[in-house]
Amino acid sequence: MSPTAKTLVCVPIMVEEVGRALADASEASTLGADLVEYRIDGFFDGELDEGVTGDLCRLLDETPLPCVVTCRSVSEGGRYEGEEWARLDLLEAIANRKKPPRAPAYIDAEFASYRDSPGLARRINELFSESGRVSTTGLILSAHDFDGRPADLTRRLLSMREAGSARALKIAFRARSLRDNLELFDLLQERDRPTIALGMGEFGLMSRVLAPKFGGMLTFASLRDESSTAPGQPTIADLLGLYRFREIGSGTRVYGVVGWPVSHSLGPFIHNAGFEAVGHDGVYLPMPIATGENGHAAFESLKATLPALIEYPGLHFCGASVTIPHKTGLLRLADELGWEIDEASRAIGAANTLVVERDAEGGVEGVRLMNTDSEAIADCMDEAVGGLEGLRCAVIGAGGAARAAAWAMASRGASVGVYARKPEKAVELARSLDSPDGEITAHAMEAFADGGHTDALINCTPVGMRGGPSPDALPIEQAALKRMAGGAVCFDTVYTPARTPLIEAAERAGLRTIDGASMFVRQASAQFQAWTGTAAPEGLFRRIVEERSAS
Repeated sequence: MSPTAKTLVCVPIMVEEVGRALADASEASTLGADLVEYRIDGFFDGELDEGVTGDLCRLLDETPLPCVVTCRSVSEGGRYEGEEWARLDLLEAIANRKKPPRAPAYIDAEFASYRDSPGLARRINELFSESGRVSTTGLILSAHDFDGRPADLTRRLLSMREAGSARALKIAFRARSLRDNLELFDLLQERDRPTIALGMGEFGLMSRVLAPKFGGMLTFASLRDESSTAPGQPTIADLLGLYRFREIGSGTRVYGVVGWPVSHSLGPFIHNAGFEAVGHDGVYLPMPIATGENGHAAFESLKATLPALIEYPGLHFCGASVTIPHKTGLLRLADELGWEIDEASRAIGAANTLVVERDAEGGVEGVRLMNTDSEAIADCMDEAVGGLEGLRCAVIGAGGAARAAAWAMASRGASVGVYARKPEKAVELARSLDSPDGEITAHAMEAFADGGHTDALINCTPVGMRGGPSPDALPIEQAALKRMAGGAVCFDTVYTPARTPLIEAAERAGLRTIDGASMFVRQASAQFQAWTGTAAPEGLFRRIVEERSAS
């Protein structure tokens, strides 16, 4: 079935007081919603009296947008615990109102009730079939599973399709992984009528944002974070602003940040703004891939997910930023599948960028890996000191960022000392990196006390990061900063906040500084260039990083 002309944005509103619900609907209209869903299951308890009827009449008469009316049962995530017949009596009374705007655009009825009660099904069919009593209101037949993908999903959908009275079908379940989104896209592409297919939870965001690519009837977006009616609903501000939902079409290219967790990433903010700035038809999403209980499980999840995204027809998955804990697994996966790997990734043993090159028809021409962290670190330092040959550089830490920094600096001729609280980790790092241009040696942290022979310091630990284990601490003693060489540079790779405790302490010690925002912008700009073939708007990236880091 061909894609619909427009995938609608629907804001769900829990109705507890009619005046408040109408105010929320007005705000939704102002923010760009196409329709609202009035969730009346917290308002209607099964007793149909004049007060309830009058309030709902006012709600329908004064609604600023077309609406869906839903009285969701407790069994499918709602609040209604009354009798099925009372609920249908209310919905029939609403649907039988004479004409729009007095009647809702749609009534939502749950497939489970339709399936389990033949009498109820007959009455619903009498109301909503083509020859039924309701002509202006359509029926959405819906099914929800908050635990995961229903084992009988295919059979359930086929049964739903047999209900000729349903103008539209809705399937929603808690996504267990990114791959569940692909099955939801299948449902949209195989639809026999307007269909809503959504994944709940953080793994399901892709299905909500990319609904227009596959002809989804609508997607739901909450008015505000605290008013969502299902886990994983984006706000309408994020859907329309951050993800540029109205610009997404069948040919839109998809990118994302792969890691666990990824909810804190600045990637969606800078890359989506960058796509808009240069006119690139792309959208960048959080793409969580869970780690499981160990490193092997993390790799298996990565291996099961990335090739599936690359190969899925019509998705146009064209690349990703890859962060912890999947940087080393990405390299292993590339070796297994024969993807191209750049020199930095191979030397460091980790990659942070996936590039999928496609032809004009969307076919895959090649897949390659890059490590843009290393180049960004070296470029930032080179710009600050005017050449790295012979520079004496101290790298603090022994993790992935430290490996990238040590190799990047040594590969441009710097003499690098790696300092770690666990000296054996520093030794392991130094031994595993091979650089023909500069020496890499290992030291205990205590050895950094003699800082007078260091021209540059690069912090590659999370110390000082907002939300990290030690947000107010320094990775080294203040006294050690004061003993560094005159004119030395202190570089902190932490970028939230941009002005970390280390940056402020280094400035007090009279050192030149490079903040983590500079590195982040450079590495992200290299990714952007690789994906789009267009230079990144670095000034825009910098402003966004500073604004988000300060908030």
